[in-house]
Amino acid sequence: MNRLLANRGLLQIFCSLLLVIMIMSASSYVVYKKSISGIYDKVTQNNRLVVKNIIQAFDSSFTTVNNLIFTIHGLPFDPVKSGDGGRMDMAQVYNLQDNLASLISSVDYIEDVIVFYDNQDLAITANGTSDMKLLFQNKYRHDTYNASYWRSFSKSKRPFTVFPSSDYMMLTEGSKPQSRQLIAVMDGNKYKLSDKNVIILINAEKLLQHVNMSSMIPGSSMIVLDGDRKIVLSTEKNWDLVEVLNDVYFNQSQEDSLTRGDFEYHVYQSDYNDFIYIDKMPYQFQNIDTVASGSRIIMVIAIVSAVLLSGLLSVYLYLPVKGILQLFGEGRVKGNDFRKIYSGIVKVQRENEALRQRMERAEADMCRNAFFRVLESQRSSDIARDVLKYEPFFFRDRSFVMASLELRLSQKGDRSHPAMEPRQIAELLRKELGSMAGAGYTAVFHQREMQFLILLGIPQGGDRQTLISGWAAFILEANRDVMPGYVLRSFVSKDYEAHVPNLLSAYQDILNGMLYRNVQDEAQTVIDTAAVQYVGDVYFPLEKMDHLARCLTAGLTEESIQIVTDIIHENARRNIHHYHLAHVAKSMFLYLIKPAKATAEGDQELMQLESRFIRRVEQAYDHREITEALLEVVKQVAGSRGGEPKSKLNPAFISQYIELHYMNNLYLDHMAEVLDTSPKYFSNYFKKTFGINYVEYLNKVRLAHAREFLKNTDYNISEIGEKTGYMNASTFTTTFKKYYGISPSEYRKMAGEG
Repeated sequence: MNRLLANRGLLQIFCSLLLVIMIMSASSYVVYKKSISGIYDKVTQNNRLVVKNIIQAFDSSFTTVNNLIFTIHGLPFDPVKSGDGGRMDMAQVYNLQDNLASLISSVDYIEDVIVFYDNQDLAITANGTSDMKLLFQNKYRHDTYNASYWRSFSKSKRPFTVFPSSDYMMLTEGSKPQSRQLIAVMDGNKYKLSDKNVIILINAEKLLQHVNMSSMIPGSSMIVLDGDRKIVLSTEKNWDLVEVLNDVYFNQSQEDSLTRGDFEYHVYQSDYNDFIYIDKMPYQFQNIDTVASGSRIIMVIAIVSAVLLSGLLSVYLYLPVKGILQLFGEGRVKGNDFRKIYSGIVKVQRENEALRQRMERAEADMCRNAFFRVLESQRSSDIARDVLKYEPFFFRDRSFVMASLELRLSQKGDRSHPAMEPRQIAELLRKELGSMAGAGYTAVFHQREMQFLILLGIPQGGDRQTLISGWAAFILEANRDVMPGYVLRSFVSKDYEAHVPNLLSAYQDILNGMLYRNVQDEAQTVIDTAAVQYVGDVYFPLEKMDHLARCLTAGLTEESIQIVTDIIHENARRNIHHYHLAHVAKSMFLYLIKPAKATAEGDQELMQLESRFIRRVEQAYDHREITEALLEVVKQVAGSRGGEPKSKLNPAFISQYIELHYMNNLYLDHMAEVLDTSPKYFSNYFKKTFGINYVEYLNKVRLAHAREFLKNTDYNISEIGEKTGYMNASTFTTTFKKYYGISPSEYRKMAGEG
């Protein structure tokens, strides 16, 4: 009886231990099912379904546009009124306009429909009629897609064409010009359906809303390419598609996927129009396979432990309870299962700790992504609701300021300290900012390369000026102690209430401060954007610009350097904005390369020179670096003209010499002397080469510059005649009227009214 009771007690212990093991196995299975692997797979699958729905929505939208074009072609309309001298029948025009307005009224993402005819200046839109040239000059202004472009394109053989999204300047009466991103779609003419030429303008922002792009996974972006792999629409700038597209091979399902860096690319090809859709999704979770493998190991260990315990307890079922207790407590028996259980529990604890740390890093990454999603929004209404939940992570004080911090290696800095990684700098800022004077809660975000954005909370009873002073002292101390080899610069926004939408306004302050900082403030480490003063007095003398080009042509390098230095110095003295100074430098560059066009070995050399120059100007910290970039261009252009050309009697040299010296007395004898030939030979050569005699060509060049002076300066007629090479005002007026049919005064009046 006692033995039976003892066996019953052992059986109870056995069942209890077995129950514990079963609970561990079930818990491990739950952890595995809800691990990062399962979450990531589910999110990825859902995102792919969303992307396919978006692609179907895109295809449906383009189908609607295509059907709309066919419908417009089918509308009856005879543009020319018979027997009336080729005039338009305005009754039919208004009828067509009403039909266009009715057709697009139900399609919210279509901005406008434009119908025009090959031999007519009238353009018919859903909103009214207009002259074709005025429509694309006043309402839909674009540097490339103007009225001349569309007329030329409409006369070419073309298929149904979707043009890339581009910014059009929308000009309406009584309101400021607005930039709007539009996609132009033009009908094909391989099979002519009617005399109409149809252009449909799609509002890119409304199209993205129509296809519901916000349903994609946060941080994702999409790009749409046509059948020729040209970009039609992109939700992210500066995509590097070459490597991605080179590695894509479509299978029968018209899909492909690949991973590059921290992103996964899912590529789909439309069955409707062969468009290519690329979904760029952040690869946020790391070591997924390791975590999944660890979870499976936990389940295997639990199952094996249950089997071992069952077997051992079955073997020792008839042993005394004391022996089992000794086995539990002292571990004298070989192969003690309790020690195995203990080591397994320790292993699970280590893996759970590692998982917790990874989850914390993932949470930090999600907060950073949410922060930059807010900054990428165009207005407060674009901020997704799921971002608002991170507000406690951004703010813990009633108000805040945003500060930028940019680090650049100093050219003469201390190289005894090793270069720091962005991650190290971010950790240093988070650690040290907690003790900064005048600051409350702070949050640090790495933006790109060596650029950071910091949210500085203003504590209760604090003020903005005290916070800025503490921030300046902190940067100075950090630069002296731990970052001596770097040049630091920071911009500080105005103070705002601690709400997520105000991040947009603060970030715009930072961007405006970077562009419109006064030149004399560039020496400061911390620039207060609220203290930036507007200065519009830009110094850009056209006479000196022309003189600069002539000096370079004549080989006067030192005088050219002095002109460049004087212009930049004068603008610095006037304390203009850095943004304006950069524009002045880019405009000066165009004058500097005039002498180089005749000697450059193809356009590629000039393009490379301009690319290097623009990059240096845009990355310049102060006006001195801009001056250095300009002086390098002067020296390079002067060096390229060091040797005389083998033969000056070439069209490029002649046309450039006339362009640079048109204001002088360029008689035939003078030109013949410059070109080492006789006046008669030069005259015959010029007419044969240019198709016009020399005097008429010279007059056209001079009068072209005279028109610019009449439109853009306040010089009187006599002064303009002298500046363009005419001996007196009478000769200038007579020549101008001969070529243009009106006097210079009448031309100036007409230009002012236009």
